[in-house]
Amino acid sequence: MKQVVQNYKSGELAVLDVPVPGCKPGGVLVRSAFSLISTGTELMKVSEAGMSMLGKARSRPDQVAKVMQSVATNGVPATYRKVMGKLDSYTPLGYSLCGVVEQVGSGIDDVKVGDVVACAGNEHALHAELNWVPKNLYTPVPDGLAPRHAAFGTVGSIAMQGVRRGEPHLGDVALVIGLGLIGQLVVQLLAASGVRVVGVDPDPARCELAERLGAAACGDPGAAAVEAAVAELTDGHGVDQVYLAAGGGSNQPVELAARLCRDRGRVVDIGKCRLDLPWNAYYEKELDVRFSRSYGPGRYDPEYELEGRDYPIGYVRWTERRNLACFLDLVARGSVDVEPLVSHVADFDDAVETYQRLKDGELKAVAVLFRYPNAHATEVEAPAVAVPAVPVRQGRARAAGSPVKLAFVGAGNYATSMLLPHLTRREGVELSTVVTTTALSAANARRKFGFADATTDLDAVLGDKSIDAVFVVTRHSSHAELTRKALHAGKAVFVEKPLALTEDELAGVLAAVEESGNDRLQVGFNRRFAPLLQEAKERFGARTGPASLRYLVNAGRLQHGSWYLKEGTEGSRFAGEGGHFIDTASWLLGADPVSVYSVAASGNEDLQVVLRYPDGSTATISYVTTGSAAFPKETLDLVADGKVLQLDDFVRASVYGRKKWVSSRLPKARDKGQNAELAAFVKAVRTGGPMPVPLQSLVATTAATLAVRAGLAGGAPVTLARTR
Repeated sequence: MKQVVQNYKSGELAVLDVPVPGCKPGGVLVRSAFSLISTGTELMKVSEAGMSMLGKARSRPDQVAKVMQSVATNGVPATYRKVMGKLDSYTPLGYSLCGVVEQVGSGIDDVKVGDVVACAGNEHALHAELNWVPKNLYTPVPDGLAPRHAAFGTVGSIAMQGVRRGEPHLGDVALVIGLGLIGQLVVQLLAASGVRVVGVDPDPARCELAERLGAAACGDPGAAAVEAAVAELTDGHGVDQVYLAAGGGSNQPVELAARLCRDRGRVVDIGKCRLDLPWNAYYEKELDVRFSRSYGPGRYDPEYELEGRDYPIGYVRWTERRNLACFLDLVARGSVDVEPLVSHVADFDDAVETYQRLKDGELKAVAVLFRYPNAHATEVEAPAVAVPAVPVRQGRARAAGSPVKLAFVGAGNYATSMLLPHLTRREGVELSTVVTTTALSAANARRKFGFADATTDLDAVLGDKSIDAVFVVTRHSSHAELTRKALHAGKAVFVEKPLALTEDELAGVLAAVEESGNDRLQVGFNRRFAPLLQEAKERFGARTGPASLRYLVNAGRLQHGSWYLKEGTEGSRFAGEGGHFIDTASWLLGADPVSVYSVAASGNEDLQVVLRYPDGSTATISYVTTGSAAFPKETLDLVADGKVLQLDDFVRASVYGRKKWVSSRLPKARDKGQNAELAAFVKAVRTGGPMPVPLQSLVATTAATLAVRAGLAGGAPVTLARTR
C-alpha cells in the first residue's frame, strides 16, 4: 500500500510503498476514502523539517531539553547516534480521515465490513491507503453524510473540545482569535450553541468566510472595528470567553484576549501560540486560563486509545469518541457546514506536490482533502447537471450604414421600462415589428415606441428576412421555445433571463444552434455591463489567489397574484432571476462554476447558494424575500489577495487595497447596465463580431441556475459536468 511520509532530518516528503498493517484485536482495518490535511499542525511539521538543525532546535525547545537530559545520562556520542537515528527516519503525517471497514478484529461488534467510519489519531488515521484503528478512535458515519465531510471528524472534535472547555452559555459573546481551520469550526460550534461570535484574523478572506458561517463580526487584530463590535455586543463589559486558535510566535493574541475579555472571563488555548501572559492584565481581571487537550478525554491515555477501555458516561460525559460522533451528527444535521472550508481536493498520488504548493504559498487553503482511488465507492452518487460544450462561429457582417432592424416578441413591463427606452434613442437602430398575444398591447407598444408595425403573427416576423434580431421578452416558460424558433429562422436573439427552465429546454436551444449553424445568442444578464461595477472591477485589478464573494439579494415579497409565483408553469422565482447573480459572480471571478450547493430556509423562499470555481474561489448568493424593504436590494463583497471590493446597490462602490477608492454616489436611478448591454448587442449584430457574452458562459450560468433546484431536491452539492 502507499503512505505519505516525511524525513524530519532532510525535510524530504514521499509517497512510499509500505506493508499493509495487520488487523489486530480490538480494532478495524480501514481503507481510506478521504483524509484531511491539517493546514495548521501538519504544515508546521513540514516547515520545521525544512529548517536547519539550529532552526529545528529553536522551534522545539522541549525536545532540546530531552536531548540535554540524555547527554547527562548517556553521554554525547550515544545521544548523538540516538538523535540522528530518530531524525533520519521516515515519520507519518495525517490524523483525520474517513474510509470503509475492510476487516474487523476480534472483540469488535459495533461495525462490520463495508461500513463507513470516521477515524482519528496521529498514529492510526494517517495519510495512507489502509490504517488499523482501535475501537475508541473510530465511529460510524451517520447515514447521508458525505465521506469527504466526515473526514473532518478529528479536527471537528478538537474544535468541539475547545468549545467545551470554554463552557459557553446561551446569550454569551465569544471572541475567536485565529480563523484558520480550527477557528472556523469553533465559530460554527459557538453559533450553533446560541453564542454571538466576534472573529479576529489578519486575512480578510477568512474574516469574510467566518461571517458567512455565523460570526457576528470579524476583522484584523489591529482594527478598531473589532473592539467596537465587542463593545456593542457586550455593552462595554467584554466577551465571556476568548478562544485562542492562532499559531505563530506573536504574543498579540494573549494580549488582545486580556484587553477584550470581561472581568473573570475565560481564555481557552486551542492552538499553539505564544503564551507570555501579561501578569497585570490577567491578574486584575482574574482571568481563567484553560488549555484544551486535543480531541477530548482519553487523549494520550493508552488504556483508552489502544486497549479500548471506555470511561463510564456518568463520570466522563464527553470522551474522544463521543466528541467525534457528536461532531459528525452536527454536520449531518446541517448545524455545522464544512463544505465552504474545502479549498482544494487532491488525488492521493499528488500528495507530495500538494504539500509543496501549500508550503510555498502557491495553494492558499483553509482545508485540503486527499481523495483515494476507492473514494467513489463511499460516495452517494452526486447529482450532476450537464454543461454542454458549444461551438462558436463568426457572425455575418451587415452592409455598412444600414440600420439594424429589431423585432420584439413581448412588450410587458420590463421591455417597456428597461429595454425599449434605450433602443428608441440609439442611432442605427430601427424598431421594425412588435409581436404580442393581444392586438391592443401590440398597438400600444407601436404607438409609444415607434415600431413600424405591430402584429400577433410570430411566424410572419420570423419569416421576414429584413429583420436582423429578435428580442424575446415574454413569460419564462416560453423563452426556450421562442429562442429555438428564432435561431432556426437565422435571427440574432436577445432573450431575457432565463434562457431555459429545464435541462431538456437548454438542450433544445443548443440543438437549434447546432442544426441551424446560428449561435448569435445573448441572454439579458445586464449587471456585468453596469458602469459602476465595471469600474470597481478594473480598480480591484487582477488577482493571484482564490477569492470569496458574497452577494446578498434582498428580493422582497411579491404581490399576491404575480405570475412569478406560478412555479408550476413559470419555474421558481430564483429560476427566473438567479441567473443574474450567478452571471455577475462568474464574471467577477473570471470563470464558470464547477459545482453548486443550495439550501432553503424552512417555510419561505429564502435560499443560500454556494458556487465553487476551478481555482478554489467561492461565491455565496443569499437570495432572501423576508428582509426589510428599506434595506438595499443588492449588496456585494469580493475578497481576495488582501483587497476588498464592495458594491452598494449600484449607487456606490469601493475598493480597499493599498489605496482606497470610493465612487461618487450615483443619482437615485441606478444604472444596472441595460443600456451598455444593448449597445454591445447591437454592435455585435451590426459588425458580425463576437456576442457580448460567450455562449459557453451563458450555458454554464443557465446550468448552474438549474442545479440550484437539483441541489435542493438532493441535499448535496451538484457537479456541473461539462460535456461535448
